[in-house]
Amino acid sequence: MFRLRLIPDNTKIPFMNGRYAGLITSAFLSIASLILFFHPGLNYGIDFRGGIVIEARTPQATDFASLRHTLTGLGMGQVALQEFGSNQDVLIRLERQPGDDAAQQVAADKVRSTLATAVPGTQVRRVEAVGASVSGELFTNGMLALGLAMVAMLFYIWFRFEWQFGLGAVVTLLLDITKIVGFYAITGLQFNLVAVAAILTIMGYSINDKVVVYDRMRENLRIYKKMPLRDLIDLSINETLNRTLGTSMCTFLSVIPLALFGGEALQDFGIVLLLGVFIATTSSIFIAAPILLFLGENRLRRGAPDVQPTNAPTTP
Repeated sequence: MFRLRLIPDNTKIPFMNGRYAGLITSAFLSIASLILFFHPGLNYGIDFRGGIVIEARTPQATDFASLRHTLTGLGMGQVALQEFGSNQDVLIRLERQPGDDAAQQVAADKVRSTLATAVPGTQVRRVEAVGASVSGELFTNGMLALGLAMVAMLFYIWFRFEWQFGLGAVVTLLLDITKIVGFYAITGLQFNLVAVAAILTIMGYSINDKVVVYDRMRENLRIYKKMPLRDLIDLSINETLNRTLGTSMCTFLSVIPLALFGGEALQDFGIVLLLGVFIATTSSIFIAAPILLFLGENRLRRGAPDVQPTNAPTTP
């Protein structure tokens, strides 16, 4: 039976030759991402900073210049208009108004009535008004969800393998997440509850990819007792490479339509997922594996008969 292979079987790619380059590059990108997190910072969405978002559909193609002039005249601060879907669909964003949650609702009603007067026949399809207290609670809950997910994954890997594997997986996840946060900062994409969902999805995908590679390493540790850990890790990665690349490619291709045609709400989610799949795949090879190597092979060896492999990469 014909089987499609992205790469040939029995490859002998010495991945650990690039362990220092991989770790240095990852550390540099993560540090740069942390700097971007503080300056210029994230573009927090309405979920986390409060404000008003209104989704409307005008009877004809939206005149953005006229509509922006009309809404700016209301004296409610900066007004952002965005077309999504057809040229009749417009997303209106207003900054959070002074006062409590009731003040946000009053401002939303004012915009609704202004739209009805300025552009007769306009349909207001969605109105969201999020106050400071609600947005603060959403941000706290979102960060708590990320933290609990990280802790749960640490204990899962620790329980299933050994603490060295758990430490390597969680450190790699932290490096992956910081890069995603840096991407939000440098691109200006809105960081909201959808962003938290995207990060959680990437974390799940990333840890699944690392479990597959780690599981093969654990099996090989039992079989090749005397093989240098560096060669054993290269062997394990090569043995799972087709599976890793095949899964990543399928996921990547399935997310592309979401990033291209998902609309305003899901397009950012799709774009971040595409980046996340790439980061998770490369970090499993060039970050998680080297971290495990640096922890030392003496602590990971298991007593078992040694079998010399036929396709193990040789250490230069």
